[in-house]
Amino acid sequence: MRLDAAELGAELGERATLVQFSSAFCQPCRATRRTLAEVAAMVEGVAHVEIDAEARLELVRALGVSATPTVLVLDASGRVARRAAGQPRKAHVIAALGALV
Repeated sequence: MRLDAAELGAELGERATLVQFSSAFCQPCRATRRTLAEVAAMVEGVAHVEIDAEARLELVRALGVSATPTVLVLDASGRVARRAAGQPRKAHVIAALGALV
């Protein structure tokens, strides 16, 4: 599956995009936001996009997101290359990006 800027509500990264589905009262979502923002700042051409799962139920259903946080790693064309539920470790995010950038 591919996602574009219109579906995400933000531009894709030049090399990869980290898409985070979050909810308002999700404690692990806050930590995930910090981790993904740090990685996106470290790796040139990588964007971090956070999506409020409750506000975007149609996209959540289309992608089969069942828990927050859920992180999708998109390649430069918007294709979903990796997917993980739960709070990721920084090293895992970097490793997932390593295959794409």
